Amino acid sequence: MGDARSRFARSVAGYAELVRVPNLFTAPPDVLLGAALAAATGPGVTPGGVAGLALASMLLYAAGTTLNDAFDADVDAVERPERPIPSGRVARRTGYALGGALLVSGVAVAGDAAGVVGGVVAASVAGGIVLYDGVLKGGVAGFAAMGAVRGLNVLLGTTAGESPTPSLAAAGVALAVTAYIAAVTFMASRETESGGRRTVLVAGSGAVVAAAVLLVRLAVARPSPLDGAASLVLGVGFLAWTGRALGRAYRNPVPETIGPAVGTCVLALAVLDAAFAATVDAAWSLVILLFLVPAVGLKQWFSVT
Repeated sequence: MGDARSRFARSVAGYAELVRVPNLFTAPPDVLLGAALAAATGPGVTPGGVAGLALASMLLYAAGTTLNDAFDADVDAVERPERPIPSGRVARRTGYALGGALLVSGVAVAGDAAGVVGGVVAASVAGGIVLYDGVLKGGVAGFAAMGAVRGLNVLLGTTAGESPTPSLAAAGVALAVTAYIAAVTFMASRETESGGRRTVLVAGSGAVVAAAVLLVRLAVARPSPLDGAASLVLGVGFLAWTGRALGRAYRNPVPETIGPAVGTCVLALAVLDAAFAATVDAAWSLVILLFLVPAVGLKQWFSVT
C-alpha cells in the first residue's frame, strides 16, 4: 500500500511539474486585463464569460508547457534530466496526448464562453503554441511567437465584450505584453548556459519597454487620481521585482541565477497586467493580483521554468 501511494504521489507531482502549476495562475491575469480594456469601451462583459475565458487560458497554458516538454524530451535528457519526461515519470507519448487534449479543451471552453470570436482567438493561441513548441523554438521567430501567444491571450480577454474587434488601446497593450514576453523567452532559451549577460539585458529592455507603454497608456486614458496612482505603484513594483532578479542574474550570469530570473519575470507579468488594468479601474487590479497568491505559493514546490 505504501509503495502504491508513493508511486501515485510521484505521478501526480510529475504531471504538476509538466504543466508548471505555478505558471498556470499567470494566464488568467492576461484575460482579465483584456476584459478590463473591453469593459472600458462598452458594456457586455459578464463575470461568467470572463471566468470561462480565464479557464480556457489556463488549459491552453498547460497545453503549451506539456507539449514543450514532449518536443524537448531528447534535449532535456541531457540538459534537464530531472524533468518529468526524461526522468521517466511521464511517458513522452502521454505528454503529446495530454497536450493535444488540453489544446482542444481550451479552444472549446473559450468558444462556449465567448462564442465564435472567442473560439477563433483561442485557436490562434493554440496555433502559436504548436508553432513555438514544434517548429520555431530557439530563433527570433520563436521568441516572437511565444510573445504573440501571450499578447493573443490578452486579446482573448477582450472577446468577453460585445465588440467583435479589440480597441486600439487593447491592441497596443497586447503588443507591449508581446514584446516583454518575447524578451523573457530569449533569456529563457539560454537558461542552461553561463555568461549570458546579453540575454539578461534583452529581458530587462523588454520590461522597460512595457513600463514605457504603461506611461503612454496613463497619459492617453487619464484615469481617476486613485486609479492612476494604483497603476503607477504597480508599474514601479513590476520594475522593482523584475529588476532585482535581473540584476542578480547580470552580476553572475549562471543557470542558478538566470533560471530564477526567468521565473520571476513570468510571475511579474501578473503585476504588469494589474498595472495596465488599473488605468481602467483599480478593482480589476485587485482581482488580477489575487492570482499571484497561488502562483507564488506553489513556486516553493514546483519549478516555473
